[in-house]
Amino acid sequence: MQRIRFEALVAVLALICGVCVTFAAHPRSGQTLSPSVQASPKGPSIQEINEGFIQQISKQIAGHEQEPAGQVFKNIHILNHTPAGRLLLIMNLGYSRALGVTCTHCHVEQNFSSDDKRPKRAAREMATMHRSINDQLAKMQNLEPNPQGYFINCSTCHRGAVDPLASDR
Repeated sequence: MQRIRFEALVAVLALICGVCVTFAAHPRSGQTLSPSVQASPKGPSIQEINEGFIQQISKQIAGHEQEPAGQVFKNIHILNHTPAGRLLLIMNLGYSRALGVTCTHCHVEQNFSSDDKRPKRAAREMATMHRSINDQLAKMQNLEPNPQGYFINCSTCHRGAVDPLASDR
């Protein structure tokens, strides 16, 4: 029940952010961004790069957005029952923003299902830790009542940086 409630909350937040990002990060020139372009002060932003990946992947899964991510994508360990379209939003607006990275920080550009990159494996371990902390928060009896419950997410610690202890935030 707690996991379903958390996934629902993440999904709602991702959808709200998705609408905002779609309007804010959509390229004004009408050109399609190449997701392999690296973010730089003069180039596309991290979010614009990620939007390019999301557009490509969305085209590949067209018609399957509501199917479970574990059936649509290869090598899904977490959120495998989440609709595939929603998983894209969670990855883009949740994980990517929380760490301030492009999709290729964790994923091999030509094979997103690959586990070759350490950050992807670390993210899975962090998600397990994150669920464990949220489970413990739900069991606490001496916290002030909160109708929405208590929970953490990646941004709680990372706040837009890969290194949660980075001092330049």
